[in-house]
Amino acid sequence: MPEKTIREIAEHINGEVVGDNKAVIRGVSGIKIAKEGDITFLANTKYAPLMEKTAASCIIVSQDLSYDGKIPIIKTENPSMAFSKAISFLNPDKTKRPKGIHPSAVVGEKIRFGQDVSLGAHVTIEDGVQIGDETAIYPGVYIGTNARIGKDCTIHPNVTIRENVTIGDRVIVHSGTVIGSDGFGYMEVEGVQNKIPQIGIVEIEDDVEIGACAAIDRARFDKTIIRRGTKIDNLVHIAHNVEIGADSLILAQCAIAGSTKLGKGVILAGQSGIVGHIEIGDKVIIGSQSGVTKDVPAGEIMLGSPAKPISLWKRINASMQRLPKLFAKIKDLENRIENIEKQKR
Repeated sequence: MPEKTIREIAEHINGEVVGDNKAVIRGVSGIKIAKEGDITFLANTKYAPLMEKTAASCIIVSQDLSYDGKIPIIKTENPSMAFSKAISFLNPDKTKRPKGIHPSAVVGEKIRFGQDVSLGAHVTIEDGVQIGDETAIYPGVYIGTNARIGKDCTIHPNVTIRENVTIGDRVIVHSGTVIGSDGFGYMEVEGVQNKIPQIGIVEIEDDVEIGACAAIDRARFDKTIIRRGTKIDNLVHIAHNVEIGADSLILAQCAIAGSTKLGKGVILAGQSGIVGHIEIGDKVIIGSQSGVTKDVPAGEIMLGSPAKPISLWKRINASMQRLPKLFAKIKDLENRIENIEKQKR
């Protein structure tokens, strides 16, 4: 890892140094386990006592934090984001990207490549595909007929992008993901499940990141849409005709059923599930393992299965915690009533 002075790091992250700005930083680490020569950060003031215990040589903190200790600090507007920038500054990405077109790549006809497109080993590109400037396709990727991929995208190994899928600029797709597989559509006729043709597409806008082993189904008709800036975690399933609004976060093992629409800035926590044909408003947060069965208005925080507004869920949960005592009290009352009835006989 390259060595940088505190002053150099502060300039890079647009921060203000308090203390010695000439000390050399050689590593990055969390505040509890940092050692001499490391830079760390403090985003939550409740952990401020750790500043007196850490062995770090510099701490990135918020602008409003007052500290008169011996360790140099860098004041920033957003310590967590600034620390991320510091990590990239100290530890540049050295991942080896494919360069040029590998001789084992299979490329179809009527292909349109931008400048500096890279294809790794055993990539398959079907007819009519378009790929924008500086996009890197890693080994083992399959791209179907007439798919379009924008500029500066990174498609990691063993991704499948099916026919007619459209992907915008600066999109990252991690290994094992399938985009454009058939939606799960069947109709029972005389006890037999008959497949319903899925003839729509998937459209992914700019600056989306999709984790490993996710599945995004093509629409039955029209489009399955992932809007700009959305981040999708590993092992997520997005069904046909779903629309996900801009800058949403979809965490691991979530499942969204067909024709559901999510607004902007929605957060689905891990293992949550959304039924089909409903609407989730802007800035909604769905808690872990929650099951959403009906429309949710903008700004709500939902928990439980079936999911309920957080205020109601807390009351229900508090009542459930009292059930053992309530059960014991009911048992005691039953015994008292029984004794009273015996005395009357």
